[in-house]
Amino acid sequence: MSESAYRLARPARLDTSVVFSSPHSGRDYALDFLRQSVLDDRTIRSSEDAFVDLLYSEAPRFGAPLLTAVAPRAYVDLNRDAVELDPAVVEGARQGGHNPRISSGLGVIPRVVANGRAIYRGKIPLSEANARLSRYWRPYHAQLQALLRDAHDRFGEAILLDCHSMPRDAIETVTTRGRPRPDIVLGDRFGASAGAGVVDRVEAAFRAAGLRVSRNMPFAGAYITQRYGRPARGCHVVQVEIDRALYMDETLIRPSSDFAGFRRLMGSVTADLAQIGRAGEHALPLAAE
Repeated sequence: MSESAYRLARPARLDTSVVFSSPHSGRDYALDFLRQSVLDDRTIRSSEDAFVDLLYSEAPRFGAPLLTAVAPRAYVDLNRDAVELDPAVVEGARQGGHNPRISSGLGVIPRVVANGRAIYRGKIPLSEANARLSRYWRPYHAQLQALLRDAHDRFGEAILLDCHSMPRDAIETVTTRGRPRPDIVLGDRFGASAGAGVVDRVEAAFRAAGLRVSRNMPFAGAYITQRYGRPARGCHVVQVEIDRALYMDETLIRPSSDFAGFRRLMGSVTADLAQIGRAGEHALPLAAE
């Protein structure tokens, strides 16, 4: 598999079962793609998890690998199943059963970006959609599977942190009046994708940094948590959503004035998260016989 399909930063010494993955931070917008789109260069980035890869860049220093996307989410969504093709944007794609992600234009080849803004005037050929999957989707997931398999072989478990960001307005719409807005939303598909002890430790790492944390609302996890989360088999996946307003200007899509400070804060959180995957860190007490 060509590493040009993704970026992989490996630690000098792998000493934790934690794997960091950022599937939506890709920002290599090919000129041909930009010419295909009806959107301007800024609007087309609105669904991108901008700079999330930079927030976790210290992971290899703490013994964990960091896998990040190259291709932007608007081009191919690595957090969707490869079969989630949208007939409304891919010519010749088969119409399947009802899929809310496809219906909203957010299939593996997205039809829209944030706020439902259409990417294309018409449709793209099925051959082009398949080429994007072969060029980016399959290599990324093959590498992700290899990292999880390696962690499980070495440590008897794998803990995947699926790293994302969320628009401020998405949080405000679901925050109860009078209650503080969460800075972090953890998604474990309501307990289906990760063991409770693992999720508790992930939450504690963010709370120790002074960040407010909630779980599963409004983001419980998508394809990656569903596909790889098998806690009964020792593979735990937690989706982590960070409020974009904490570190970037969402309108201009550029780092905010205090980005460096928040990045340092995330460095300390990353160290704590990596510690979860070292022996005994999240072990629960044995039940009395």
